[in-house]
Amino acid sequence: MPSFYKKQWLLWFLILPLVTSCAPMAAIGVGTGAGTSAMVSEDRRTGGIFIEDESIELKGARRLHEQLGDQAHINITSFNRIVLLTGEVPTEAMKQESSRLIRSVENVRNVINEITIGEKSTLSSRSNDTFITSKVKSRFLTSGEFQINHIKIVTEKSIVFLMGVVKHSEADSATDIASSTTGVVKVVKVFEYLD
Repeated sequence: MPSFYKKQWLLWFLILPLVTSCAPMAAIGVGTGAGTSAMVSEDRRTGGIFIEDESIELKGARRLHEQLGDQAHINITSFNRIVLLTGEVPTEAMKQESSRLIRSVENVRNVINEITIGEKSTLSSRSNDTFITSKVKSRFLTSGEFQINHIKIVTEKSIVFLMGVVKHSEADSATDIASSTTGVVKVVKVFEYLD
């Protein structure tokens, strides 16, 4: 089952309580590795923006899959309607087309294209990236220096991308923790600042 269908089911799971008004907003897992969850109400994004981010990821994944098929491996992460693209494509033209397709998705504020030109990453490389992400999340949680769900972590080829709406002090702490995590080769900040 393609990942954009999985995300579509997740989106429906999140929207259902809002539509039926029978239950409060569902708890969202912040990371299996950290073993924690956080309520959407603790997120600095509004519930509407949170759902919009999920929608942008679903629509973007669908458009990329329809236009580029299996030639590309692209991850789409939207936080506060700013989209981070990571992964691999075979040509520069395809990288630029990816940005164009995502910019055409309704409500996208900005696109940060960190896609690399080359062969698709291997399963072992992706597994290592997942492991690094879980280690960083766990260290964020242990530090207690900021609310863990204020920062989204994306790892691609051992490069950690940090997204979120944060204070400068939170960004500095998160960057220090991520960059000192075993296996991380580089940290890229994609933050919006509150101060």
